[in-house]
Amino acid sequence: QVRMVVLEALRERGYRALEAADARAGLDVIESAQRIDMMISDVGLPGMDGRKLAEQARQKRPDLKILFVTAYAQEAGVRGDFLADGMEMMFKPFAVDAMVQKVREMLVQPAQTAE
Repeated sequence: QVRMVVLEALRERGYRALEAADARAGLDVIESAQRIDMMISDVGLPGMDGRKLAEQARQKRPDLKILFVTAYAQEAGVRGDFLADGMEMMFKPFAVDAMVQKVREMLVQPAQTAE
């Protein structure tokens, strides 16, 4: 349900949003030739957690911006090493407008490449 709300909110505001039902499908999208500026992923995914998905996605697209959403604020929030450059986190439940604003902010931030 969260995925459907996020997709609808982004599309209504003019963003082109692609959907992946699970981590494997997400990696298939990442490995495609499509332009992808950002990935939004839940932290808790079946089979592969969102952070592992992000690591694999960044191997293919090092400058990919990643927004994690999670309902597990205590676990995710305390782990300072969880987020790398170009990664942000929002905690469920969140206001749709706040999520869209976060996407907008992240997309205008310049990419930080590793030296």
